[in-house]
Amino acid sequence: MSLLAFTVMAFSSLFVIVDPIATIPAFLVMTARDTPEQRVRMARLACLVAAGVLVLFALVGKWIFQYLGITLPAFQMAASLVLLLVALDMIRAQRSRVQETAEETTAGTEKEDIAITPLAIPMLAGPGAISTAVLLHNQAAGWEQSVALYLCIVAVCAASYLILRFSARGARWLSPIALRITTRIMGLLLAALAFQFLINAVNEIRKGG
Repeated sequence: MSLLAFTVMAFSSLFVIVDPIATIPAFLVMTARDTPEQRVRMARLACLVAAGVLVLFALVGKWIFQYLGITLPAFQMAASLVLLLVALDMIRAQRSRVQETAEETTAGTEKEDIAITPLAIPMLAGPGAISTAVLLHNQAAGWEQSVALYLCIVAVCAASYLILRFSARGARWLSPIALRITTRIMGLLLAALAFQFLINAVNEIRKGG
């Protein structure tokens, strides 16, 4: 896979699974008592933390696999199921409990600062996003693609910050219908990505056999 193709795949897959657009409603509910400036500050901190977590797991994921004796095809299959669960909820225009539970969202409304938890973890950098970052890092061929992956993680989190920043200052302009349509389209793309990870895992097993 060329560097450009890998970069496009990495950015698109990470953006879809992080899904900052679907995070907007919960973000606004949890910060209902905060000013736009406070919302922006929390969004900025959350995206910085999410970027750090994803880069960290991308870097150390391979060694964690080796320590636990987990093969890449096994992790790909497990990750594909996690992504598919998230995708099915997105197609139904619902925020998946894999990303955060209703209890976590409710707890967020009672916290003074929701930046690190639950906004950064697990809403932005949840199990699906972490799994995707680890898989992409293992698929990277050479240091160029690894660097491209880290840049994609930073770019996705920067885009997430801009989206949350816009929602913090212009919530009244957001159309619920447009949000649902966008979420369903992204869910369909994520479902395709989940099946692609599964196909890749099966191909790896067949090559090994």
